Amino acid sequence: MTRGETDGELMLRLDGTRPLSAASVEEMDGLCDRAEDHRESGPVTLHVTGVPPADWWTELTVGLLSKWERVVRRFERLGRLTVVVASGDCAGTALDVLLAADVRIVAPDTRLLLSWAGDATWPGMTVHRLTQQAGAAGIRQAVLLGAPIDTDRALALNLIDEVTEDPATTLAHLAEAAGAVDGTEVAMRRQLIFEAGSTTFEDALGRHLAACDRTLRRTGPSA
Repeated sequence: MTRGETDGELMLRLDGTRPLSAASVEEMDGLCDRAEDHRESGPVTLHVTGVPPADWWTELTVGLLSKWERVVRRFERLGRLTVVVASGDCAGTALDVLLAADVRIVAPDTRLLLSWAGDATWPGMTVHRLTQQAGAAGIRQAVLLGAPIDTDRALALNLIDEVTEDPATTLAHLAEAAGAVDGTEVAMRRQLIFEAGSTTFEDALGRHLAACDRTLRRTGPSA
């Protein structure tokens, strides 16, 4: 991975051809640390591409997998807008972080794929995120047979937000929009989105009213 930092925006390049390792976890943790340490409200951006080699899983341990899933979850819940820009075939760590981002921008001909482990696709949390975000019917062939999800299909399933050959323009607009939004408020609204799919109206009402009350206290005439 390579990292960068300009005008409050944090950036990391993730090479999906690299097998998951302790270094992968450390680099993602470092990105999250910098995002939490900086007061700026610009987006946190990852550029991803690549598919891991056929034997990528042979040195894995459950302990390492647990650490990786936790750092991806940490990225998913950051108090700043998160953006992934993807190109080419994306699997493994590249797909993991793409599915955890708030905004997903891809180049034409990008494909999303499940990594293979032996004679079946990898059963990690990517399967959970794909199912939550696109529904079981939409991702069955990808999970069960390893069928690639091309850009048209990914757009139809709402797994990605934009297909473009010029991500820089979109990123500039996102940076401007993110700069006007408080990071803590972004995280709160994201959590309300996460909970909406598994919470009844009655159970959700109190949390949404509490969020509204917080907003009134922050932005009302006496704030």
